[in-house]
Amino acid sequence: MYCLRCIAISIVLLATTGRAADRPNILYIMSDDHAAHAISAYKGRLAEIAPTPNLDRIAHEGALFSNAFCTNSICSPSRACVITGQYNHTNGVFDLGGRIPPGKQMLPLQMRKAGYQTAMIGKWHLKNEPADFDHYCVLPGQGKYHDPEFRIRGPKPWGKNTIQFKGKHVTDAITDLSLDWMENEWDQSKPFFLMHHYKAPHDYFDNAPRYESYLADVDIPSPASLWEMSPGYGSLATRGDQDELVPHIGTSIGGRNPRRSYLRDLPTRYPKEFPTNFDPADYTDDENKKFAYNAYLRKFLRCVKGIDDNIGRLFHYLETSGQLENTIIVYTADQGFMLGEHDYQDKRWMLEQSQRMPLMVRYPKRIKAGQRLDTLVENVDFAPTLLEFAGATIPATVQGRSFWPLLESGREPDDWKKETYYRYWMHMAHHDNPAHVGLRTKTHKLIFYYGCNYDGGYRTPPGWELYDLVNDPDETINIYDDINNKDLVTELKTRLATLRRQIGDDGSHYPACEVILQEYWDYDPGDREKAIHISHEFLARRLGELARGDRTPKTSVGTDHE
Repeated sequence: MYCLRCIAISIVLLATTGRAADRPNILYIMSDDHAAHAISAYKGRLAEIAPTPNLDRIAHEGALFSNAFCTNSICSPSRACVITGQYNHTNGVFDLGGRIPPGKQMLPLQMRKAGYQTAMIGKWHLKNEPADFDHYCVLPGQGKYHDPEFRIRGPKPWGKNTIQFKGKHVTDAITDLSLDWMENEWDQSKPFFLMHHYKAPHDYFDNAPRYESYLADVDIPSPASLWEMSPGYGSLATRGDQDELVPHIGTSIGGRNPRRSYLRDLPTRYPKEFPTNFDPADYTDDENKKFAYNAYLRKFLRCVKGIDDNIGRLFHYLETSGQLENTIIVYTADQGFMLGEHDYQDKRWMLEQSQRMPLMVRYPKRIKAGQRLDTLVENVDFAPTLLEFAGATIPATVQGRSFWPLLESGREPDDWKKETYYRYWMHMAHHDNPAHVGLRTKTHKLIFYYGCNYDGGYRTPPGWELYDLVNDPDETINIYDDINNKDLVTELKTRLATLRRQIGDDGSHYPACEVILQEYWDYDPGDREKAIHISHEFLARRLGELARGDRTPKTSVGTDHE
């Protein structure tokens, strides 16, 4: 009797182990602020001077998405969307102060229930302990580029158990940690789900010393909009009345923004990238902008080079360990990044370079190599897709939808979404971006800068912008006021209002903010007159702040790690 029981148990264990072996491992790689147009597979202006062969391999041997978008282009909110599969007004992570507590970290919880061994290594940035993972080793907040410290599980309270990598660059250290976990801690009777998150290339960029000569003597190709703002670009919201707010909306590469610019910040941070004894007064505005742009891009691309080389290390391990063909590799970033377009730095904007996320997926067993897909995908769709990869349950709380069938077939389902949603809440915090909400289709983008903080205060002028992405992919001409587009504007506004209702962004989270948003929704002549008045008021307030030497806007939004 005893032997029969042992045999039965053994059969069950063998069956369970066999099923685990049949299921793929999942390596989810996310970098920070890695703009898609800084990956050479996306064939942008940087592809020839700064190739990324290891990242390109994921695309060449799998699928590349050209229309993958975040719903809020800032670190914590984007990561929260991935972990929960929910929009930020649902998961509660509106800004950099947001958190996802243990018990609510849906993605690792469901992976564990499905029999996966889970790990989170690198940048977490969601405040609470990532306790719903089997293993974690994460940076505190933003973390450091050099000699990084990591928080680990241990006997002390969360945040007090740490290890440090002296003499290491953070990109190398994160790869070391993931390789060590796969080699020494992964229980190979289970498939693994590893979230491998790089800090790089988050601003302020700081590469490993070995890359210091990379691109040192290269003039980096620049976008036309860096040098001259198109007269058709923007609105009252982003330019002010008679362009009076152009210096004060959006932090700049050159000296346009007197509060914060790379021309102001980078010469002391990266003196080797500027002429000896550099003084902006010795050069023209365009010369200064060129110095700042080259310094910015060189440091950024050196960080990207470090990521690409470390992706090569991950490929090498998976190949030599025999796991490559049984591992789904996903590469993305938490959002895009402005690389000089419109003379803007950072992200936050609903503009293409900021809103777009790189997304490439490799799994030759099921995904045909070399696909380039233009299907609209949002970061709330990542979690259900990863769960479907794993054969795991997708909870009813998830608002996104799996695009796994698209990856397998290469065909967009007829009932797939026809628009993506965007909302940036951190009004005028850190980088002088007005709060805004909008909708993007495959052909057009509608943005409403409603211009207030959570409490309806610190007002900037409201304004609408509409861009034709087919004929104007660089978003240089706002066609909202073109009489020929009256019906299109009405249609897209209706679709935006409908989408807000469908996903639950009903204004109840911050009612005072919603009052302002609704007040200027129609944007009739009276609304425009009020917007002009707000423009004058804001300019007076900003000039007063600068005169007092106050370079931190009082927006009521916390100044947690950027």
